[in-house]
Amino acid sequence: MIIDTTEVQAINSFYRSESLKEVYGLIWLFVPILTLILGITIGVLVIVWLEREISAAIQQRIGPEYSGPMGILQALADGIKLLFKEDLLPSRGDIGLFSVGPSIAVISILLSYLVIPFGYRLVLADLSIGVFLWIAISSISPIGLLMSGYGSNNKYSFSGGLRAAAQSISYEIPLTLCVLSISLLSNSLSTVDIVEAQSKYGFWGWNLWRQPIGFIVFLISSLAECERLPFDLPEAEEELVAGYQTEYSGIKYGLFYVASYLNLLVSSLFVAVLYLGGWNFSIPYIFIPELFRIKKMAGVFAMTISIFITLVKAYLFLFIPITTRWTLPRMRMDQLLNLGWKFLLPISLGNLLLTTSSQLVSL
Repeated sequence: MIIDTTEVQAINSFYRSESLKEVYGLIWLFVPILTLILGITIGVLVIVWLEREISAAIQQRIGPEYSGPMGILQALADGIKLLFKEDLLPSRGDIGLFSVGPSIAVISILLSYLVIPFGYRLVLADLSIGVFLWIAISSISPIGLLMSGYGSNNKYSFSGGLRAAAQSISYEIPLTLCVLSISLLSNSLSTVDIVEAQSKYGFWGWNLWRQPIGFIVFLISSLAECERLPFDLPEAEEELVAGYQTEYSGIKYGLFYVASYLNLLVSSLFVAVLYLGGWNFSIPYIFIPELFRIKKMAGVFAMTISIFITLVKAYLFLFIPITTRWTLPRMRMDQLLNLGWKFLLPISLGNLLLTTSSQLVSL
């Protein structure tokens, strides 16, 4: 059988075009993920700079001002310094657990950004159980801290890891009950649906006004989850022995602080999504129905506006944990556990029962 050369060329060009389509498909599959990671990295650097500037203003001193304009590159300089520092390993520790622990702490928090919507279609995974996926993934982070403390073969590090696990368990339950109350109000576990449910009445439709008790409990629980003052018992940076990261140095030491700021940013974004209306413009349309024609905007400009509104709400909320750090003294471990189990858990459970009753009455 004789095959025409033109047919061979056509077949080859077809296979070549199909392979190019597959390559382009793989590239475009990773573009949103890499864009999100780049945005998260920039967001963490901005948080570090904001915390240093606000802390300096509260204490009436000068903050970072030499690295870049207004000291904006100081956090980047600190990260580069930690990257090139010597990575020391404990001679009698478990090297495997010691090395994997910081990575688990960071990766588990990074996965939480998959379900955060920055706009109507600006979400990597619009899942029907989005908020529960966030709670499940965030519960993995204390395991990494416990592995780090145990792998260090240091009693102070191990006790710090145990304190981190105990603190996370104590405050994970009230936080979950508050999220469940929001899901009942919105009739959905999807983060996109929760934002859309708040968009009916603009500013007055926020869950902040419908769930004020849940908002306060969520705020306290998120501060404890992020190990921020007055709940920074596991790492206690002002003490001589600093918890589960005592034996760490170099970039592994820096990963713990990256995980802390990543967790702080994701908590602020979830506050904006669950309680502050997400990406929606917050002026009630019953008063100004055609302002800027928000509903009719499309394309890049609409995406930019939605991302900007979400980030503004999240960063405005960040002033609360930053100022709390320099306002309240650290609690003792027994006070921390008592607050979680004896106060926040009953309050959040009562809030859930009230929300369930109101939803049943409205049916």
